[in-house]
Amino acid sequence: MTDNAFTAGVKPGGLNQSSEIRILLCYLMRVAPKPLSQSEMESALIGEELVNYFEFADSLSALCNHGLAIEKDGRYFLTENGATVAKELADDVPLSVRETAVRAAVLAQQFAQKEAEHKTVITPLANGHSVRCSIEDLGTEIFSCSLFMPDAQTAALVKKHFIENGDEVFKIMLASLTGNHELIADVLSDFN
Repeated sequence: MTDNAFTAGVKPGGLNQSSEIRILLCYLMRVAPKPLSQSEMESALIGEELVNYFEFADSLSALCNHGLAIEKDGRYFLTENGATVAKELADDVPLSVRETAVRAAVLAQQFAQKEAEHKTVITPLANGHSVRCSIEDLGTEIFSCSLFMPDAQTAALVKKHFIENGDEVFKIMLASLTGNHELIADVLSDFN
């Protein structure tokens, strides 16, 4: 593959050089608070339109093939050589791109953690979609609800928001059912 990355899906200021993308991946793996999965990096970098999907996948594979990173249990780790690349060449990638990538990666990791705790299942129906939301704690389901949504887009939006705010939904429902109006006010004030 050439050193010029595909530009489809990359916003102005994003990375268009394969070498820059590889450096950014090394940098991201070095500074992320926890080891990243491919889907977390993909969500962060492609979601922010910093890189093209095909160049992302090719660059991540190249890092592993050249011994700069390794994949273990679905997470990516830098080797000593990869850490050196991240330290010495990070300034070759614009600071705004690095900051955006790190922020997006942290958010992707937080979303993945919440997604593991706040379960959602969308079931297509003849006239809409059912969205079943639940929260588990220590292997026991402590909360669940099902909602009817008229279309797939609304169902997906409900899923996304429940994953992000499931704890608050649970608190509001619990407060409503137990008559704890003070707790409802506290939770709602957090949204403002």
